[in-house]
Amino acid sequence: MRVFRSFENLPIDARGAVVAIGNFDGLHLGHQTILGEARAIAERLDVPLAILSFEPHPRTIFRAGEPPFRLTSAEDRLAAASELGIDLFYEIAFTPEFASLSAEDFIRRVLVDGLGAGHIVVGWDFCFGKGRAGNVDTLKAMGDVAGFGVTAVEPVTHDNGIVYSSTAIRQALREGRPEDARTLLGRPWEIGGIVIHGDERGRTIGFPTANVALGLHLRPKFGVYAIRLGLVKQDDPHRVECWIDGVANIGVRPSFGGDAEAGLEAHLFDFDRDIYDRAVRVRLIGFIRGEQKFDGLDALKTQIGRDVETAREILAANPPVNPGI
Repeated sequence: MRVFRSFENLPIDARGAVVAIGNFDGLHLGHQTILGEARAIAERLDVPLAILSFEPHPRTIFRAGEPPFRLTSAEDRLAAASELGIDLFYEIAFTPEFASLSAEDFIRRVLVDGLGAGHIVVGWDFCFGKGRAGNVDTLKAMGDVAGFGVTAVEPVTHDNGIVYSSTAIRQALREGRPEDARTLLGRPWEIGGIVIHGDERGRTIGFPTANVALGLHLRPKFGVYAIRLGLVKQDDPHRVECWIDGVANIGVRPSFGGDAEAGLEAHLFDFDRDIYDRAVRVRLIGFIRGEQKFDGLDALKTQIGRDVETAREILAANPPVNPGI
């Protein structure tokens, strides 16, 4: 997959694609339905399949100051797109100046002059341009003039009646339901980051941990989870060297006085390699319990031992899927 961070001066073979437009936070099964429609059209037209998205997420501009909400970081979104077989990824800088473009200017400057798009695929409720003034009807009307087609994909609903959406996934994670998030995503939800040095308190009580900052990721319900940690290949950031079972606490560690910033501490099973400063992907497989404060280290150690046993049971019932990615 080739990544472009500008819509201007593209090489000829990066123009003329079928372009799916959206934020694609999480690249969940609803997004994948849109991409499936786009793929079918691209194959029929014999042109590349592309995603047009924005970084940072527009919500950070329009709703600044809100708590972190991202399901995927920019890098993890690219990795997920690569795994889905996307040919081109246009990651456009979303700035206040870009946000001020009218719907007509967006179509003319970005889609026509910049990308030379052959066909556009969006969700049925797609809005764009200053004040969200443009919609699917705007795209179709200008597409008729400019020479590109438009396909709007209707919402996709799971058997349980829930619409596949980033909003539903965020709600599931905030409520400690990673299994429901997995159902909507089509894969376990991940937190990507770098293993950092902690205070090594876990090592002193017999449970050494790999520490990962949450960064801009959504804060799921604080507590203990059964997890799999993927060690990212150093020569290919889109692939995983191996997956390691473990148990993790996400939160502020109230038993140690509480931290100002929430983090993730993962205790890995049967693994003792030095992975400091390595990129990892931590998948939440099952929620075990909420974060709680213990009166002493003995009580904490006893509970962690129970958590380890519970995590092993959860992981045994949920074998890895696509272990190479």
